[in-house]
Amino acid sequence: MSVRELVVLGTASQVPTRHRNHNGYLLRWDGQGLLFDPGEGTQRQMLRAGVAAHDLNRICVTHFHGDHSLGLAGVIQRINLDRVPHPVTAHYPASGQRFFDRLRYATAYRETVRLIERPVDADGELDRAESYVLEARRLWHPVESYGYRLVEPDTRRMLPDRLAEHGIAGPDIGRLKQLGELNGVTLDEVSERRRGQRFAFVMDTRLCEGVHALAEGADMLVIESTFLDEDIQLAVDHGHLTAGQAAEVAARAGVRHLVLTHFSQRYADPTEFERQARTAGYTGELTIAQDLSRVPLPKRH
Repeated sequence: MSVRELVVLGTASQVPTRHRNHNGYLLRWDGQGLLFDPGEGTQRQMLRAGVAAHDLNRICVTHFHGDHSLGLAGVIQRINLDRVPHPVTAHYPASGQRFFDRLRYATAYRETVRLIERPVDADGELDRAESYVLEARRLWHPVESYGYRLVEPDTRRMLPDRLAEHGIAGPDIGRLKQLGELNGVTLDEVSERRRGQRFAFVMDTRLCEGVHALAEGADMLVIESTFLDEDIQLAVDHGHLTAGQAAEVAARAGVRHLVLTHFSQRYADPTEFERQARTAGYTGELTIAQDLSRVPLPKRH
């Protein structure tokens, strides 16, 4: 059975708190595991969340500020220590290659796993897997930053009543799927398009075109909301979003499930983030992320 869920490893911005670890998010997508922005302490959070190094197939770093990347050294070494049996691909801004190199080789260890480096230097498609296309969009932060988006290709849902009406059954259904037409009956006549799922990951950024492009039509949007709306000038000054801004983006983009995260240490009570998101007009499913929580992707239409 396929599993698609977000495992939240950490939700703090800049510095951890008593209740929030530095950033870290694992997306389970069928048999794949994508680790986003492993901040300091990610390896221990993985242990607490029941995530093994063997679960990782891809690492995606939005930018090279410490709260989003200092955990890379430990995670990469753990992958090699545990002799993960498959290659692991790493995506990160190309302009930060020197930081990636330093973290990858921060200390001595034995390399046993093939780590494929696929740095990002432009908007667009990064890679294709069996069940998704991985894309990136440039964000607006004091250092170069990219957001990520998974897009599942659309499929066709066969309609039993229309198949029966045209007398198509058994192996003929497979032939019709393959050929697109069988005995004068087209695939469109007996099926409907099933939209593929979309997942978007947006971290440190001001509002920009890339934020909207990543969020558009997402079934789940994981997005930073470092500040509350009353501190919008701080958000602008430091290159971040407020809860209301993130929610407005989600509402405009038709996001089905909004996950707010990356909270400033100045806020102890997360309930105000939810109130401001609702006030901003977002009416879909809403999660205020908490460390070690699991958030399933919405069921497909």
